[in-house]
Formats: sequence, structure tokens, C-alpha cells
Amino acid sequence: MRDYFIRRFLLIPPTLLGITLIVFMITRVVPGGPLERAIMEMQSADMASGHRSGPGGGSMALSEEQLQQLKAYYGFDKPAIVSYGLWLGKVVRGDLGTSYRYNEPVWDIIKSRFPVSLFYGLITLVITYGISIPLGIVKAIRHRTLMDNASSILIFMGYAVPGYVLGALLLLFFAARLEWFPMGGFISYDFDDLPVWGQALDLARHAVLPLLCYLVGSFAVTTLLMKNHLMDNLSADYVRTAIAKGVSFRRAVLKHALRNSLIPIATTFGQNITLLVTGSFLIETIFDINGFGLLGLTSIFDRDYPVVMGIIFLSSLLLLLGNILSDVLVALIDPRIRFK
Repeated sequence: MRDYFIRRFLLIPPTLLGITLIVFMITRVVPGGPLERAIMEMQSADMASGHRSGPGGGSMALSEEQLQQLKAYYGFDKPAIVSYGLWLGKVVRGDLGTSYRYNEPVWDIIKSRFPVSLFYGLITLVITYGISIPLGIVKAIRHRTLMDNASSILIFMGYAVPGYVLGALLLLFFAARLEWFPMGGFISYDFDDLPVWGQALDLARHAVLPLLCYLVGSFAVTTLLMKNHLMDNLSADYVRTAIAKGVSFRRAVLKHALRNSLIPIATTFGQNITLLVTGSFLIETIFDINGFGLLGLTSIFDRDYPVVMGIIFLSSLLLLLGNILSDVLVALIDPRIRFK
């Protein structure tokens, strides 16, 4: 098993190399890149200057020297594979480049958004697994009872509504109409002037509605996954044999069926680790939360390719590490599993 995980870790660099190379090449051929946008902005400025100074006062054409300066600034003065090699060399040294839009190091921009997405992601992860697993166990044991049917209705209703749609409805009703919660943002403008208890209350008021949107999808999937697999294991021969030999039903559930039922949960845990940081750009857009997801969306719209590449690199790295973590959890839960 040790050799298996060593090989998995050794596969991370070439996998990241392939992912980032493909995305980097796409940024070079996609229309409307930063170079084209800069040329359009300069031409628009020339046109506006021409209108102010007269019919012949402005020139819409850029000189060859200006064009070369723009290409050098955005890194388009070299072949794509050479530019990718230069970018890769910076990444190895811990430099993700400089943002076109913010004119700041990409790592500093991403680092400033991490606490926001980590706050929502960590709370969502804890609540999802802390409630979904016990609820799934209870629903499996009390299958087709009033409690199971009532909770299933609520779960399916939540699963059927996308998180961003629910966010718009919650904002319309609880924030705009009832004014119970703020319209958006992570904290209020006067957050630093509030006392400690006031800061905690302000943070909680801003977090309630977004957390409901984050929880609605993952909560339903995890609960139903836990319930269905536990029911399958409870009907298996080894559980019925254990009960026939005198093992109590409680012990059969907790010591035998539950452990096998946790394997699918552990398999998907690594992917949820990635969502813990990346978040949802739709939810962050609706609630105007300056998190990791919203940063990625605005960077794509603004053609801020250094930030896009930095986000792709970090997200891919987290996903690969999360998959390895899932394999570790599966091996710990089921000692019969041996990776080769």
C-alpha cells in the first residue's frame, strides 16, 4: 500500500503539467484576450481624444512599437510553449505571476480570498457530515416511518432547488422584504468598529443565507447516500447472520453495517475538500461575497489569465490531494482493501 501512495504522489506533477498546459494553450487561442481588449481600449481613447480635438486630432491605429510593448507586457511576444515554460519556471519558484487587472502578485490576491471561502467551506463540511451521517443512519433504521417520509420530502425539495436559485429567493424574501438579514457581503462596513460580540453577530447574520445555499445540495446527497448504503448492508447476509448468532441489532448496525456503509462517503470526501476552498461562484456572485469562486469568475470575464492559471493550478492540486485523501480514508475504514 505504501508503494501505491508513493506512485500516486509521483503522478501529481505530470498531471498538473498536463492540466495547466492545456489551459494555458486555450488562453492563447481564445478570442477577446487581454491583448485585444487593451488595443480596443487604446483605440477608444484615441477616438474620444479625436472627437474632442477635432476631426483630425486622434489616430485609431497603433504604432508597431506600441503593439510590441503590449505584447511584451502580456507575454504574447514569445511562442506559446516558451511562455508556458517561463510561467512554469515562476511557479516552481513560488511565483504565480502578476494580475493584469489588479497589478498585484497573483498569490497575494488568491491568499486574500482564501479566508472567506475557507470559512464557508469548513462550516458547510462540518454541518454536512455532522448531521447527514447520523440522519442517514436514523432514516435507514426507521425506513418508511413518519420521520423518514417527512425528512425525505424536505431533502428532495432542497435537492431539487439549485443553490443559486434558493439564494435569490432568500435574498428577495428575508433580506429585501423582511430585512432580517443583510443583502450581501461577508461583513459590514463598520465591522472593525464593533465589539467582539458585535463582530460575531454581524458575521453570523451575513453567513446564514449563503450557508443555507451551500448546504442544500451536499446535505441531501450525503444523507441519501448514507441511508441507501446502510439499508443495503443491513439486508446483507453477514448482518443477518450476526443477528442470528445473538448480536444485538444496535451492535450489528454500529459495528458491522455502518463501517461498510461509510466507504462511499469516504470516496467522495476528497472532492468535497476541493469545494471547501473553491466554493461556488454563483452563490458568491448572488451574495456579493469576495471569495475564491467569484475571483475565478471575474478573472475569466476580465481575461486576467495569470489569476485564471493560478486558480486552475491550486484547484487541480487540491483535487489530486483530495483523491489521495479519499483513498487513505477508504483503506482505514475497510482493512480488506489493499491498493496495489
